[in-house]
Amino acid sequence: MDQATPFQPGLKAPFAERPETSRGRLTPEPASRTRSAFARDRDRIIHSTAFRRLKGKTQVFVAHEGDHYRTRLTHSLEVAQIARSLAHALGLDQDLAEAIALAHDLGHPPFGHAGEDELQARMALWGGFDHNVQTFRVVTKLEARYPAFDGLNLSWETVEGVVKHNGPVDHRLDEPAWQAIAGYAAGRPDWDLELGGFASLEAQVAAIADDIAYNNHDVDDGVQSGLLSLEELSEVPLIGPVLAGVRRDWPHLDARMIRLEAVRRMIGVMVEDVLAETERRLAEAKVQSVQDVRAAKRSMVAFSPAMLAELGGLRRFLFERMYRHYRVNRIRSQARRILAEMFDLVVAEPDILPPEWAARARTDDPVRRGRAVCDYIAGMTDRFAIEEHRRLFNLDSALDL
Repeated sequence: MDQATPFQPGLKAPFAERPETSRGRLTPEPASRTRSAFARDRDRIIHSTAFRRLKGKTQVFVAHEGDHYRTRLTHSLEVAQIARSLAHALGLDQDLAEAIALAHDLGHPPFGHAGEDELQARMALWGGFDHNVQTFRVVTKLEARYPAFDGLNLSWETVEGVVKHNGPVDHRLDEPAWQAIAGYAAGRPDWDLELGGFASLEAQVAAIADDIAYNNHDVDDGVQSGLLSLEELSEVPLIGPVLAGVRRDWPHLDARMIRLEAVRRMIGVMVEDVLAETERRLAEAKVQSVQDVRAAKRSMVAFSPAMLAELGGLRRFLFERMYRHYRVNRIRSQARRILAEMFDLVVAEPDILPPEWAARARTDDPVRRGRAVCDYIAGMTDRFAIEEHRRLFNLDSALDL
């Protein structure tokens, strides 16, 4: 790698993944005439049922609270845009980075982290729950769109990125939820996901794009919701100096435009920091190939120490003033009760499920029954979960069945 000009935006770097050398799909398929393997993966993700459902799932707020808050769908699109921009700047495969970014939240249940916490509690004795593992289940098993295979039959590199975009996961294999991944594709050594190594740079780009997107949209949504104010944020690391810069450049700007311009600038600051730190790490580790990336001792795509310190201050502020605000706590409490009551009822009475799900849950094996119920609930949107709970627990909903 030429250290004077390490990246040529838009051109493939030596450490970029290449679709023509992909390890292929678990079920072999003829190549597409019009798309690379990774572009085909991206398109399959976009056309999946799980992806469409993301429009009705949220992270902090519940989907019915307002049309302007981010949903998992709009968040995933923002992550994909940032990931594609980073991949372009670093000379990586943009289609692969985009595919992993679009898929990264497919396994999230309704009601964001509250929903995940409740499913983890309900599944503690029956195989556990983790949204990353659930994403893996969605793309390898639960999506039923093709007659020749379960799931989406994505390329090895995309599946690896879905599983390992946050880093090696071999230390988690003692957790029941993760054991299914360890046994995946048994008998196919060429499909070993190498769980103890780092994923591709494209996967690492998708992971850090997620951090960039959610920190910025949580600030944006927090101000829109009234949980945060621009005045409070002026004293917070990272966003505070950005707000000061906006006010200095545009002293007569109204509050709405100040917020929008500050968020836009903060994304730019974080992206530039990632590019500089990634360039430094790649040069320091003398990374020249995809093999070097996977064998590295740490992630190559990262924030600088200074940026991590700034982000730490911002996250602490958001946790104290937004994520644990009493209004958000009420939503979390309601969400957990809805999922807990539904889960317990359906486990006890699987015949009240729709026929295709009842067939899976109608078993004497408690682990298989719990997993079937968990898959059913995890796939729900916020609104569907609320309505399904009403149909199951309120007699006056009988005509809605």
